[in-house]
Amino acid sequence: MIDIKSALTDICGEENVYDDKYTLEIYSKDNTEKLSFLPQIVVKPKDKYEISEVLAFANEFRIPVTPRGAGTGLSGGALPVKKGIVLSVERMNKILNIDKKNFFVETQPGVITRKLQDEVEKYGLYYPVDPASRESCFIGGNIAENSGGPRALKYGVTKDYVLGLEFVTPTGEVIDSGSKTLKNTTGYNLSQLIVGSEGTLGIVTKITLKLVTKPKFRKLMLVAFSSPEKCIEAVSEIFIRGLHPSALEFLEKAAINATENHLGKAFPNSRAEAQLLIEVDGMTEEILYEELEEISDVVEKFKPTGSIVAEDNNKIEEIWALRRAVGEAVKSICEYKEEDTVVPRYRMPELLKGIKEICRGFGIRAICYGHAGDGNLHINILRDSLSDDEWKTKVPEAVEEIFRLTVSLGGTITGEHGIGYSQKRYLSLALSKQEIELQKKIKKLFDPKNILNPDKIFM
Repeated sequence: MIDIKSALTDICGEENVYDDKYTLEIYSKDNTEKLSFLPQIVVKPKDKYEISEVLAFANEFRIPVTPRGAGTGLSGGALPVKKGIVLSVERMNKILNIDKKNFFVETQPGVITRKLQDEVEKYGLYYPVDPASRESCFIGGNIAENSGGPRALKYGVTKDYVLGLEFVTPTGEVIDSGSKTLKNTTGYNLSQLIVGSEGTLGIVTKITLKLVTKPKFRKLMLVAFSSPEKCIEAVSEIFIRGLHPSALEFLEKAAINATENHLGKAFPNSRAEAQLLIEVDGMTEEILYEELEEISDVVEKFKPTGSIVAEDNNKIEEIWALRRAVGEAVKSICEYKEEDTVVPRYRMPELLKGIKEICRGFGIRAICYGHAGDGNLHINILRDSLSDDEWKTKVPEAVEEIFRLTVSLGGTITGEHGIGYSQKRYLSLALSKQEIELQKKIKKLFDPKNILNPDKIFM
């Protein structure tokens, strides 16, 4: 019988290998609902060499390895569903180099996203990818899930900033892909294959990210509407006018009220049925004022019931803090299931209406909010007083109907949370049999013994 603990201790040191009940409990779950799977052991390597040795050992003896960042994922990507080893990158938490002349940063995967943003901003640079969990999530996890967030609307998602990756394959090889240049057509783009692969093809050990110039000014509007439909309909009109906000967020009344209750703070215009948070940014303040005036002209067509404008950073951050608290607030109400649909933004009114109709048909309640500017709607289905049987039967059926609707509108079943463990039963709704089979072949090529993050993405 293989002594896993002794082998990992030889590689990483006794102080970095854990099999006590308390630690195993912590690493048995992420932020996905109430799911929990106890691993056999947890290991925390310090560098690519130790990760390479751990994976080579695990591959030889067919021991499952689950990579883990900060554990903030919402689709079960870090759940050790096959037990085995949880490999945490939390010790790899250094920013290695900020190149202010060439606008890139090199970082290890265990750096908290907000910390990386703060560090590059000291040089007047900007890493705009802005996931809701940025205060705690790791940049390596952002790579695994191709994270987005509110500012994806103007600036794009994680993949748009990855110049290169160093990663370790499931068989232990260290691969250095990409470059520090903006152009590179030298062979297949392995870096972009790893981005969004949810820790199933390799473990990232170093990341090279493109940076941009930090905008000097920001302005924000919070606009209230008499119905969610009018609120959503205003979104497309803003873009038709040729305007390009840096963020455009949708919040329905139930989400706003949940946030007020959770924080014990008032949300502006909280009696409105829905609100749009609209942010603009840029290098010239006068242009931002002009843009806000044009946006105001657009939303007036939809008869808003109120609006406020925030100009100074303190007020802007105060409103953003309320927005960032929405997810946690809604989830604190009761047991929940969160979905992450995305459609072309002009189809969002149909999506929202359809979701509400489906939920009414099943007798369940859903609270919606999300990134309206890029068509990404988060749907939190609440258990409320549903029985165990109703929760286990009604909700999966409702989710399947919601996903079928989403795909019929030209969308897909996840925009930024990933498939992971919790969504894999629905993958065939969004991808053809041929696409799924090709992806399975890629997985097998990288991971012939299926040891790295097994039982994720595919059934």
